[in-house]
Amino acid sequence: MADVVSRLGLGTSPLGNLYAEVTEREARAVVDAAWETGVRIFDTAPHYGLGLAERRLGAALRDRPRDEFLLSTKVGRLLVPDPGGRGLDPEGFAVPATQRRVWDFSAEGVRRSLESSLERLGLDRVDVVYLHDPDDHWDQAVHEALPALVELRRQGVISRIGIGMNQWQMLARFVLESGSDTVDTILLAGRYTLLEQPALAELLPLCARLGVEVVAAGLFNSGLLATQEVPQTATYDYRTAPAAVLDRARRIAAICARHGTTLPAAALWFPFGHPAVTGALIGARTEAEIRANVAVFTTPVPAALWAELRDARLIEVGVPTP
Repeated sequence: MADVVSRLGLGTSPLGNLYAEVTEREARAVVDAAWETGVRIFDTAPHYGLGLAERRLGAALRDRPRDEFLLSTKVGRLLVPDPGGRGLDPEGFAVPATQRRVWDFSAEGVRRSLESSLERLGLDRVDVVYLHDPDDHWDQAVHEALPALVELRRQGVISRIGIGMNQWQMLARFVLESGSDTVDTILLAGRYTLLEQPALAELLPLCARLGVEVVAAGLFNSGLLATQEVPQTATYDYRTAPAAVLDRARRIAAICARHGTTLPAAALWFPFGHPAVTGALIGARTEAEIRANVAVFTTPVPAALWAELRDARLIEVGVPTP
């Protein structure tokens, strides 16, 4: 268990009030419980609750020994005041819309974003900075943002450079064209999970060959794999899951039950089978959730489960498993 938990990170979008409010006390309890159970990797972003997740995470980590944890945040969305904002944030976070996000992958935007993140965190450094969702900003990300991060890494301001996306194709392009001397790690959300493995054929072998670390995120595909009983209202990629996807998840869940385990347990274990995957992020809204998720790693998933999923063509035939 210790080896797996050391590779497990806490993703903090729920602490930014994704979909529903989390109180200050609940948010602090999540981070404290993660620490108590051995988690030492923490990931956040300005996007999460218009800076709320960064503020909450920083407050919870401020008195922890700084050299004992790894912290990542993201750049690409600058937060600017929005005096005309009304109601709640329109991008799914239950926070007042007093700020708005402005896409900016310029060198100056990268520096401003990181400075603002450090101010919200109340910490003197982060370890990893990811370009966050540069899908529609390839040219600026490659020619301005990445060189700015390389310079910050050279200066020792940050330790590692990453790219975080919900697609694998552009991640592969970043890795191939920028090379491992620029990109240290990628954060792959939702595209290498128990439900689907489109990154298996090209992206993961490329990263393994070039020595680029892969951190898997979105292991529950935004909720679909989070419970053994898959509800009709389950979400997939942050939208209501289509019928075919619901059916696939339920077929996987039934096989999990036959092998004495659960759908979320198998989903959490799954990515650690691939040698390119060096870590994984999980989100949690409550202390109970993070404790339950970490506890999953006290019991490995039966090998026979993976074999039956392969036979049923519910995972790729050649996929490596734990």
